[in-house]
Amino acid sequence: MSEAVDDAAVVSEAAGTEADAIEAPLLREPRDGVPPVIDTLADLESAAATLASGTGPVAVDAERASGYRYGQRAYLVQLRRDGAGTVLIDPVPFGDLRRVGDAIADAEWVVHAASQDLPSLRELGLEPTELFDTELAARLAGYERVGLATMVELLLGLRLAKEHSAVDWSRRPLPEPWLGYAALDVEVLLDLRDALEAELRRQGKLEWAHEEFVAVLRASAPPPRSDPWRRTSGIHRIRNRRQLAVVRALWEERDRLARDRDSAPGRVLSDASIVAAAMSVPDSPEDLGRLTGWGGRSTRRLVPALWPVIQAARALPESELPRPAPPGDGPPPANRWPDRDPVAAARLARARAVMAELTERHRIPVENLLTPDLLRRLAWSPPGTDAASVAAYLGAGGARSWQVELCAAPLAAAMAEPG
Repeated sequence: MSEAVDDAAVVSEAAGTEADAIEAPLLREPRDGVPPVIDTLADLESAAATLASGTGPVAVDAERASGYRYGQRAYLVQLRRDGAGTVLIDPVPFGDLRRVGDAIADAEWVVHAASQDLPSLRELGLEPTELFDTELAARLAGYERVGLATMVELLLGLRLAKEHSAVDWSRRPLPEPWLGYAALDVEVLLDLRDALEAELRRQGKLEWAHEEFVAVLRASAPPPRSDPWRRTSGIHRIRNRRQLAVVRALWEERDRLARDRDSAPGRVLSDASIVAAAMSVPDSPEDLGRLTGWGGRSTRRLVPALWPVIQAARALPESELPRPAPPGDGPPPANRWPDRDPVAAARLARARAVMAELTERHRIPVENLLTPDLLRRLAWSPPGTDAASVAAYLGAGGARSWQVELCAAPLAAAMAEPG
């Protein structure tokens, strides 16, 4: 495996300057115009055949309606391949897009931030077998800002308009400017992929990137959370189990309403409103409607339906109240280590110093070099102080071979007590 270039100038040379990015010309429309949106089976079959006849990698993107609709469903899928041009597909009329997936099954898929797009693509039967993630590649290449628009400016000298990035993609028909924006996203991906591959090769990190892409493909969807309501923002302010019961009841009822309405839960009722109702103990529906977050027109309409939910949660017997969140299977929070185990706290401090030095030397964000959880577990209960033991531990914890190669020896030294 080649050793990465540790000269920070490599990245700054490739990145150019902010002034260069500001002067970059704005991409206003796709070079071939905006293609028609495919929404019939006959056109879908034709598009699949066209994509199959193309050559090289396929740029793939998906637009969701996050913040507007329930779940992470894709409402537009964009693809581009040399020899095939750009294809825009409305997935709503189709049960799945497996015909398209089969047509490009043997190609490398180029995606920006694959962890965000792959779940919604997989729902449609679109499953890559080979991947190039331009966002992950940019992180490994040492860029601090890795959004698509930023990377296109820095590496391709072009600007993308991003004013449509957070629009409601479930709207029909989709406005022409939105479609142009969507087509441009995949139009630049193939050139960006080539530029990043060249930069990674120059830094000696291309093999590392390939390992990361394989890991992304192999990562399975996490199992559903047993208590998803515990992720309510602001729940740390809740002080007793009866208040927790109100949070749980309101969260579950909000989720049911959001699913029935096909609306984002936050548009039905905010997390802040849920926590306010749990903490304030209103005595009547009128008191509930006066709480922070409950005064809007749409929220006030929910008061008659949600007031009984709150009353029922308060009336639960002690045995049915939710327990505080159980501790995880890992070590305690790091801020408690100095009291719980000062020796482990010292190991963690040395390990973090090692990671900071490796991050600076190789120009890679520390979270891409080794997950913080794995580092804490190693420092809390190290398998030994020799490099082989630490390497085996990191590998078993999911670290890729390039990460083990870089981190095992210096972390093994950090596990040993000084002296």
